[in-house]
Order: sequence, then C-alpha cells, then structure tokens
Amino acid sequence: MRILGFGTYNTANHPRVGVLLRGLADHGHTVRELNYPLDTGTAGRVAALASARGALSFGADIARHWWRLARGARRFRGPHAPDVIVVGYLGHVDVLLARLLFPRTPIVLDHLIFASTTATDRGLNTGIKDRLLRTLDSAAIRASTITVLDTPAHLAHMPEALRARGVVVPVGSPESFFAARSAHPVHTPPRVVFYGLFTPLQGTVTIARALRLVEERGVDLEVTLIGTGQDYAEVREILAGEGAHVRVTWRDWGDAAALPRDIATHDLCLGIFGTSDKAQRVVPNKAYQGMAAGLALITSDTAPQREMLKEAAC
Repeated sequence: MRILGFGTYNTANHPRVGVLLRGLADHGHTVRELNYPLDTGTAGRVAALASARGALSFGADIARHWWRLARGARRFRGPHAPDVIVVGYLGHVDVLLARLLFPRTPIVLDHLIFASTTATDRGLNTGIKDRLLRTLDSAAIRASTITVLDTPAHLAHMPEALRARGVVVPVGSPESFFAARSAHPVHTPPRVVFYGLFTPLQGTVTIARALRLVEERGVDLEVTLIGTGQDYAEVREILAGEGAHVRVTWRDWGDAAALPRDIATHDLCLGIFGTSDKAQRVVPNKAYQGMAAGLALITSDTAPQREMLKEAAC
C-alpha cells in the first residue's frame, strides 16, 4: 500500500510514529511523509492550557504548520494519492485536518495519550478544561478510521461505542537504541539511569526516596537523572537532604540523537513509578528503549506493564 505519514509530529522528541512508519516500510509498503514538525512537545502543548497567551501562541504555531500541510497535500492527489494516512503522535488536532483534506481515505491515528488524562497528570485540568479535552479526544478518535493505542488498558479507556476501531500496538523502540548496545560488563558500582519528565506519572519523587533507602542500606550506585519537570525541585531536595550521599549526575535534555549511546553506557534503566490513573494504563518509551539498549529494567508493577513486558522487567 501507499502510506502517508501526516502531521506535525516530531520523531526526534517522540519517536513512536517513526517506529510505526519504519515497521510498515519493513513490511513492504511504500511510506512517504507530509510532516512539518512542531518543536512544542507534550509539556509545551499541555502548558498551553495554563494561560490564554499560551493557547494563542500554540494556536498560531499550529495555524502556520497547517497552512504548509494543506499546500503540501496537493502533491498527494490522483495517482499519487495514499491508500492510508497515518497521523503521528500528539495528532489530536492534526487528524481533524487530515480528515478535512482526505475525506475518503482511511486514517490511522496514533493516539498514544489522551489529552484529558495527560493534563490531569500535569496538574492543569479543571472542570471546563477537562470537558473540552475529553471532547477533543473523542473528536480525534471519531475522525480516524483506526485508532492505535499502546496498551489494552488504554484501549479500554476509549469510548465504548468507538472501541471496536481501536488496535493495540506496543510503543517499541527506534533501531538506534538496538544499534547502541555494547557488550560491557556490569560496572562497579552499577550505573543507573532515569530519563523523562519529572511528573507524577513518572514517579520521580518515589525514585528519589528509593535511592535514599538504597543508600542507607549500604548499596553503592552511580545514578544519572536526565530531564526536568514539575517534581524536579522536590526530587533534588530529597537527594540533597541531611545525610544524603547518593552519587547523582543531573542532566537536562540534550541532543536526542546522542541519547541511545548515552543510555547504553548504563547498566540499569528505571521506568515509571507513579500511582495516578494514567500511570496504571501506560508502558513508557524508556522501558522499550532501555531494554533495546541492553539495560536491565526496573519499573512499577502494573497490569499493563506485566501484560506487555512479560518477564522482561522486574
């Protein structure tokens, strides 16, 4: 089939749709892309909910990118028309444009996250916003022909009347993490890495408290924590508290292309440890990526992670 990747997705920050398109190409389909990436990731898009100014700025960015998408869509008409369109991750609004531009073409929406539950996890959801975001989630799903989710728990979160069009596909990992594997022996002391946003979903406060307990029990570790977020200050406070001697290297996000090599220099990857409703439905990118890079994985004991990862994690 002729498959068109469509939208404002950014595979450097969110590689999920790149994994899907690579997999489709590897299965013999012709994959082309009409994509004008937005630099604004999940955090920025959710932050746009916090103020009218943020929402207007984000809306202006989307409008500029949509104009380019609408013009680019002319190249995919007639004999060049796609058989299927794949709208990439964070495509809640892009899928509406795709449906407008290609009204009779089957559309696959990579609906990895629900806007409403993500805003709740970031502490930005109020009654009105929740209703608006639930409406956006429903509209996105209705505009698609097939909705791809990452876990059965997320599939069950779809509106019951639309659930039959849902398909579960694991998040997976880009090839770059497999390529970064090295045959080094376990370091002494072991090297532990966490990377991600410091949000309740990730459970970074729990990670910090666990590292203090491990230290008190005499276990020596070298820890790298990569990222920032709403719980960042509390995590730093815990790990810098009285009597703390956990060896931590703090790093902000760097070059996404260098991340697989950086992760592969560690021995143990930490997944998520949140207790929110959303945390009970997801398997994070880092779980697949860390294992692809050859690391052991420790993550929370939730039903979706047990179901998707089987015995590959502890």
